Amino acid sequence: MATTSRIPTRRDALAFLLAIGASQWPARAVAEEIPAELAARLTPAQRRTYEAYRKVRSAFEKRLQAYWRAVDAKRDARRARRLLGQAYTVDDYIAEHPPKYQGPELPPDIAKIVAEIKPPVPEQPLPSVSDFLENAKSQYGFVPTPTTEREFKRRYAQEALTVGLRKDQIVRIYALETGGLGTYDMQSGINPVTRNGKPISSALGYAQLLHANSVSELVKHGESFARRLLDMAAARSTPAPRAKALRDKASVLRRMLRAARSVPNEWSHHVRFGGTPNGLGIHALNLDADVGPWLQVLKLRGLKDDAARAGLADLSGMEMELMNLAGPRTGLEMMTPVARGMPTANFFSQGGYYRNTIVREKTAEELMKALDGRMEVNIKKPGAIEFAQVFDEVGGR
Repeated sequence: MATTSRIPTRRDALAFLLAIGASQWPARAVAEEIPAELAARLTPAQRRTYEAYRKVRSAFEKRLQAYWRAVDAKRDARRARRLLGQAYTVDDYIAEHPPKYQGPELPPDIAKIVAEIKPPVPEQPLPSVSDFLENAKSQYGFVPTPTTEREFKRRYAQEALTVGLRKDQIVRIYALETGGLGTYDMQSGINPVTRNGKPISSALGYAQLLHANSVSELVKHGESFARRLLDMAAARSTPAPRAKALRDKASVLRRMLRAARSVPNEWSHHVRFGGTPNGLGIHALNLDADVGPWLQVLKLRGLKDDAARAGLADLSGMEMELMNLAGPRTGLEMMTPVARGMPTANFFSQGGYYRNTIVREKTAEELMKALDGRMEVNIKKPGAIEFAQVFDEVGGR
């Protein structure tokens, strides 16, 4: 059974502040020694070079760790201030970008010996579209209804206009998220034209929803999706085979919904559940001609609703994408005057900061300009041009 969020109290805020104090205690220094196996393989000259390298590199790594601890502490402090209803000031942010390593690199001959003694841990491949489809079939007996690219765009545009989103918002987000060329089955890291590459996340479709996003949106809207499918099946104009397929899909969707609601209705639980066979199977809904457009459009409509509740009645495509990239609350925070001039490291996890190349070494203001600039380039590409044309057709322009 899904849980509901508890209203934060002043005690919650004080607990945050206590945790922040603990997080700022210095970590115990640990002396580094060259492992015996490595020392035996190095010549005296190589050992001196390696020791000099490790001394500089270790000092940098400690500075970097201290930087991100400070960022995390500031972020926790802002959360506490928000719970107390207090406005943020410039002192609530780290004003510098993360330090960059500027010391010597390890010479190739020594690097080779180090790698032979301690080979890098091979990366575990991330789930791909074929995995989503396989789990959808094995866990739920679900095979997404295929369609053409243009028809998927048409249904997407129709849904967007119905729920109050604009052509410019949707097309610009598509242009940024997919490079202006994306297909409805595009996964992050895979070139949608050549199909080359490897997944770098579970992000899927025109809005690049993560598997946890799919779970969250299903929990919010799954029952209404099922009823909508049944209404479509009951329409007199629906052929009998299509009506049966829609009823079957509604039944499957409700099974998915029960599975999604078996964990607490919280983002961290949705992230963990999203990576399970049941969660990966749910993610395949993005590939379905009926449900896929609804799922993705309502995720974006949720951003608009979040902004409206925060007093921002109208969003540009860039602003909506910023909320999509950084998270709704963080994206809204980045738009505030006090946050615009602050480094983006304040708004992303360490991993997220380094994974997203467009994010690095910018202020919030500079990131917004970079997003807008990339959108301007990508809306001129074939997929984005077609999407804009479809919007005009659907809107009767």
